[in-house]
Order: sequence, then structure tokens, then C-alpha cells
Amino acid sequence: MSDLSIRRVAGALGAEIAGVDLSQELPEATIAAIRQALLDHQVIFFRDQQLTPAQQVAFGRRFGPLNIHPYVAGMADHPEVMEVIKEPGDRVNFGGGWHSDMSFLQTPAIGSILYAVETPDVGGDTLFASQAAAYDALSDGLKATLAGLTAIHSASREYAPTGHSAQKRQSMAIAEADGLVGEYEHPVVLVHPENGRKALYVNPAFTLKIAGWKTSESKPLLDYLFQHCRYEGFTCRFNWRPGSVAFWDNRSVWHFALNDYHGHRRHMRRVTVDPRPAVGRAANAA
Repeated sequence: MSDLSIRRVAGALGAEIAGVDLSQELPEATIAAIRQALLDHQVIFFRDQQLTPAQQVAFGRRFGPLNIHPYVAGMADHPEVMEVIKEPGDRVNFGGGWHSDMSFLQTPAIGSILYAVETPDVGGDTLFASQAAAYDALSDGLKATLAGLTAIHSASREYAPTGHSAQKRQSMAIAEADGLVGEYEHPVVLVHPENGRKALYVNPAFTLKIAGWKTSESKPLLDYLFQHCRYEGFTCRFNWRPGSVAFWDNRSVWHFALNDYHGHRRHMRRVTVDPRPAVGRAANAA
């Protein structure tokens, strides 16, 4: 703990943490400090880590049970670990658009931990956007309009045969979502269960419409929110190199993997943290 240091990287969100080796079995006090940094900064970064898939799984499990993706096959020995790969000849990248991981599930993931195995010499950064900052910047009138609204989320577009993510089948084991997906309602304004901060919880990849509204009625409001939520003042940008780790809070953060490195290979590994089961009652949808 005495060596742990935290440095902010942007105004709205993001901090880099040094002085910790994530491959080790860390004491509870260090895990608590990392969790608090995640709550304070929404996305946290680590450099110069050396993680095997098993070590990444072990670190992720300190924060909750790990998700097994319904459409992307994990590693044979570690099904919780998704390998995110873009080969030099690929035109489409995985995660190439603003989104919040797993919002299409009935109980969405709370966080994602991405580890860089191989990175291009140039390009391949990831953008992050604070949806808490986006909510704070809304007018009181629009906040009142959004209060109590829910939205329908689904993987039906993104993992359909022509969807962006489904097009990665050549270099990643991705299944089409046709016939498998459901539609789930989540609050448009999510109150963070750990710090009480409000954040917008809609995203262009998985939010279909406002619940109880027609798609045509929903579109103007969602289009406005999507444009507002990516405002540069709410964002930070992370430049990857091998051994880098990013850990972000899906309850209040969008991210966007930039596709600006054609001809180069990029290999990442991701584990996704689910909420812990609620004691004595059903878990909330979000």
C-alpha cells in the first residue's frame, strides 16, 4: 500500500495507478484501494503488468464473479477470458463504436478488465466517456423528463449477421445472435449502487428505444443523448502498450476502441466482472 500511487489523466474521468503488481495475490487493503479508485475515477489504468490468463482471472474475481460472454467464445482453458484480436488484414475491429459492455443482459456487467498482449506501433487507442459527467451536464428540465424512464437493450443489432461485432467472426469465435437474444429494460438514469452518483445508461450499440415509446418517437431523444454523451469534455484517451491494463466501470462509462491501425496486429484479453448475487432478494437488472 505504501507504494501505491494514483494520478489523474483527464478532467472528467481516468487515473493511472502505479506501484502494484496485479499478478500477485494482493492484500484486501490494496484491493479496496483499487476499488475506491475505480469508483472515484470510473476508469483506471495500470502499466508494465505481466499477466497470464489465470492471473487475470484471479485478479478479476477479487471484484466479483466473472461473466462468460454469450456470443464470443472464451479461451479453452479459461472460458471467462475473451481474446480480442484484430489481424493485419482485418477491416473491422471488435468494440469499434461507443458502447457499454453487456448492457444487453438482464443483469449487466459492472466492470471490464482489458489486458494488452500485443499492440500496434501506432494507433489502437481506446476512448472512454463519463456518463456521470454527461448526466450532470443536462438541464434540470431534461433530467426531470428522463427520471423514471426505462430503455430497451438488446444484442439483436450488434450481433446480428450484419452487425459490427458479428463481422469479427473471421479472427474471433463470435456467434450470431439471431434467435438467442432477449430484450431487457434498464433505467435511462442509473443510480450507482456503490456511490449513489447518477449516470446516463443508454448507448448506441445496444439501446433500441425508450420503453413504452415507438421507435420513431424514441429516436430523436436517443440521438440527442448519444451525441451529448460523447462530448470531448466527458472523455479521456488511453494509449496502449504491451502489459497495459484498463479497468472501467460499465455502470457509468462508455468506451470506443479506435480502428486506426490497418496492417498491424492487436491482441487483447478481457475479463468482465458481474455483480455479486444480492443476499436475500433478487438482483436488480442494472
